[in-house]
Amino acid sequence: MAAATPKAKPAERIKMRVKKGDTVQLISGKDKGKTGEVLRTLPYENRVVVQGINLRTRHVKPTQEGESGRIVTEEASVHASNVMLYSSSKQVASRVEIVVEKDGTKKRRLKKTGEILD
Repeated sequence: MAAATPKAKPAERIKMRVKKGDTVQLISGKDKGKTGEVLRTLPYENRVVVQGINLRTRHVKPTQEGESGRIVTEEASVHASNVMLYSSSKQVASRVEIVVEKDGTKKRRLKKTGEILD
């Protein structure tokens, strides 16, 4: 019996309302309630990497002679559905809506505060 092959990643990008540089708050998981800045987005997996959230420790072996191994702490990705955009001025997390301005440009706006992000 052959070993099961891993599922292929979906080839399509998932449209995300969270961008790099946004401040977000976690709404579920072990770091629930914490806030941080989005370091990068993974649109093919619908995940985001948030600064200081979902930390993982990794043991790195020495690569050269005489070098010592080390323990690296780095952020792992979080599913995009587990984060909400955070308004730093009003100190509240909110859903996002896309609004079309009079000149035809699209902007992101927080539903609770009405604050425009872009």
